[in-house]
Amino acid sequence: MKKPNVLFLFSDQQRWDTLSCYGEPLSADFQLTPRLDALAAEGTRFNQAITCQPVCGPARACIQTGRYPSLIGCSINDRMLPPDVTTIAKLFHGEGYETAYVGKWHLASHKSFHPGPDSVNHKITAIPPELRGGYEDFWIAADVLEFTSHGYGGFMFDGDGNRRDFEGYRADATTDFALEFLRQSHDRPFFLFVSYIEPHHQNDRKQFEGPEGSQERFANYSVPGDLAGREGDWVTQMPDYLGCCRSLDDNVGRILDELKAQGLYEDTVILYTSDHGCHFHTRKGEYKRTCHESSIHVPFVATGPGFRGGHVVNQLTSLIDIAPTLLTAAGIPVPEEMPGKPMQQLVADPDRVHHTEVFIQISELGTARAIRTPRYTLCAQAPEDTPADAAGSDCYTETECYDLETDPFQRHNLTGDPAYEEIRSALRERLAVRILEEEGIAAQVLAP
Repeated sequence: MKKPNVLFLFSDQQRWDTLSCYGEPLSADFQLTPRLDALAAEGTRFNQAITCQPVCGPARACIQTGRYPSLIGCSINDRMLPPDVTTIAKLFHGEGYETAYVGKWHLASHKSFHPGPDSVNHKITAIPPELRGGYEDFWIAADVLEFTSHGYGGFMFDGDGNRRDFEGYRADATTDFALEFLRQSHDRPFFLFVSYIEPHHQNDRKQFEGPEGSQERFANYSVPGDLAGREGDWVTQMPDYLGCCRSLDDNVGRILDELKAQGLYEDTVILYTSDHGCHFHTRKGEYKRTCHESSIHVPFVATGPGFRGGHVVNQLTSLIDIAPTLLTAAGIPVPEEMPGKPMQQLVADPDRVHHTEVFIQISELGTARAIRTPRYTLCAQAPEDTPADAAGSDCYTETECYDLETDPFQRHNLTGDPAYEEIRSALRERLAVRILEEEGIAAQVLAP
């Protein structure tokens, strides 16, 4: 039996409500994502996709390995993926697949801001083959793409270490490189991972950089309930953010059209998601790194073998499920050390439950752990003196709890509310169980 091709399309810092198929105001005002909407209508839309780590590097480490980032030394940014760890690319390659990677990597620099014997810095230089996670056959990428480019113009490096400059819009250039791979001859099935940086903010300029004209095109947007009335930079930055999201949709369309032109579309499993969302400095002065829906709830749509049929899955899913899902799509056995579950099973059986709650690791604004159930979110913080890159803690204290049924925009922190004490106590106990199950740490989760 012929093995399918597998295509993973990955955005950075994209809110779930920017996909029009979710019916939310941000996207509905403009029909922002027609190509992704069509892909979801043909395939499957996952309504409750939750990240397990709302930080760029750790989320990427999770996807590439199928393991929680704290267990492989990648709990914060600027931590290198261990060269000897099992990755999805290595498993695909071992099963005869071509493996290809394009875009932002963010897993090849290690303690690079503190030069020393264990410091590795490839933020603006070519990444050597041993640090590419097993992508053997095609590579055009940059470790920290926001350091080597802006919205317009920049560079990445190919598999031979040659600099590949581009002048146009960055999402377009990333797609151009992906099309370069697709247009090659293929005598084996392929696994292609396309990692966009959009709509992530441009660090050095402290702004989002949509295509030219975004400020005018997307000026009149409906304000999401989680942002309304809150301080932050969303008022001025949202039009460019939405411009980035529309560009992603256009570029997904270019890739889908190429697959169809080559007769590859019907035999390709296609997944689209993001590492985390964005709350525009409205929570703790941050873009992400918190337990709020605008940070942890991500878009996830899929089509191709195992996903077609216009399905909608309302069960909780986690980014920890992505690696098993990709491997299952190719008929590759899932290693026992990967705790996630193949999402195809939820398509085949809508009543199946993979997660009664999603376990979330949070770093860089202190060390925190959270769970997101269908109704509640509870977050607990480790002591302030816990090292930033700690694998975890044996003690956490509840800091936030939200009831998504009565307060979907999470404006009322229930921590300390005596009316919810019984519920919060049960959530704290459940969080402690998940910490033990996933991290092997017998931790206390204390009341505030």
